[in-house]
Amino acid sequence: MALLTHLLVCTFGMGSWVAINGLWVELPLLVAELPEGWYLPSYLTVIIQLANVSPLLVTLLHHFQPGCLSEVPVIFTVLGVGTVACILFAFLWNVTSWVLSGHHSVTFMVLTFFLALVDCTSSVTFLPFMSQLPTHYLTTYFVGEGLSGLLPALVALAQGSGLTTCVNVTETSYTTPSPNTTWRTDSPQGDHSTPVSGLSGMALSTGRLESHYLPANFSPLVFFLLLAFMMACCLVAFFFLQHYPRHWKTSTEDLHTSQVTLYAIRPLKEGLDPPGPGDSSKGQGHLEEKRAPHHPAQLIFIYVLVAFVNALTNGVLPSVQTYSCLSYGPVTYHLAATLSSMANPLACFFSMFLSTRSLPFLGVLTVLGTSFGAYNMAMAVMSPCPLMQGHWSGDVFIVVSWVLFTGCLSYVKVMLGVTLRDHSRSALLWCGAMVQLGSLFGALLMFPLVNVWQLFSSADFCSLQCSA
Repeated sequence: MALLTHLLVCTFGMGSWVAINGLWVELPLLVAELPEGWYLPSYLTVIIQLANVSPLLVTLLHHFQPGCLSEVPVIFTVLGVGTVACILFAFLWNVTSWVLSGHHSVTFMVLTFFLALVDCTSSVTFLPFMSQLPTHYLTTYFVGEGLSGLLPALVALAQGSGLTTCVNVTETSYTTPSPNTTWRTDSPQGDHSTPVSGLSGMALSTGRLESHYLPANFSPLVFFLLLAFMMACCLVAFFFLQHYPRHWKTSTEDLHTSQVTLYAIRPLKEGLDPPGPGDSSKGQGHLEEKRAPHHPAQLIFIYVLVAFVNALTNGVLPSVQTYSCLSYGPVTYHLAATLSSMANPLACFFSMFLSTRSLPFLGVLTVLGTSFGAYNMAMAVMSPCPLMQGHWSGDVFIVVSWVLFTGCLSYVKVMLGVTLRDHSRSALLWCGAMVQLGSLFGALLMFPLVNVWQLFSSADFCSLQCSA
């Protein structure tokens, strides 16, 4: 029965960000079809951050009117909306409308906003719901949250999304008494420049390599239907979690001095007499042993750490992953993206066996993960000619750096969540709010750097000209 509960919790956690993650990994196919082109990621970043109005409202309601909002109907609503939105995406993703003297993907952006509402709201509803379950299930939830990035990436990899090949583009210029004429052909041969004599002049043939996207193995329609299936599985898992027989209940204790509601998990013991004074003191002692007190300064440190880690993993570094990896080639980029997605759930799974809640240790691990992130950022700034470009060691370093960056900070996120879960239920609510706040800050910080000031240069691996 415990294994089934773990499976349900993992599936439930998978629905937290699977829709938006699926949208990002499908972008290489979408930008080739939609009129916005490669400006589409900029639009998506703004739309997703606008959806943070939902977790903001939920947090304010919990703060000013505690108990007025139950997570259960909200979760059912957001999962239902997410499933329907993914189904609509499958059939309407390429529908455009004439707006401001041009075609725009209005339907696509509206549906993206509803998907972002679902995923952003999950941060402040899924975690408080998990406070009703024993602590060890929270780690399983984070494993499922990690799978929300891995599974869409694997589906996109099977689809062939974003895979490129180098194609030789030949341009032939004819010098004749008439105006010059240029012919362009694609050839699998290498670069060449060949003068060809003609009856009425001279022809100069030049060739260069360009990156061309390979055709996908299946269409975006199939991809979005698979996303809808994943969201439906999450909805079914949550339904069974609601009706699953439990042997625990949630009790509340209002602390008026701090205005924090603590939810303690206590086992049901039916048919027993009320505990005596000795049993009561024993139970309180056990509770104190399980729930280590945190000073306000420690809680502030934890919340700041949550916001900082999520700013890096959800906002800052994902914005520059293509710049840091694509200069090393499409294979290296896909290895870095896929293996770093795998590192997230693996780090959560690893935390089941090595659970360390020491704040100094988590701080050191955060510094270590940030150092790997700094290396990734440095390679993005140096694009299209980063360190060791063209050498196998550069490929290995960038892939390993992305894996360790994701793994270290994913472990920190899990342990911080477990620590706050043992503190109180409202602490998990504020944890979700800090997750969204950090992600929002990271995205808003990187948006002008990438899209307005264009501090990063894109790389075409097939036509790089870097000095040795």
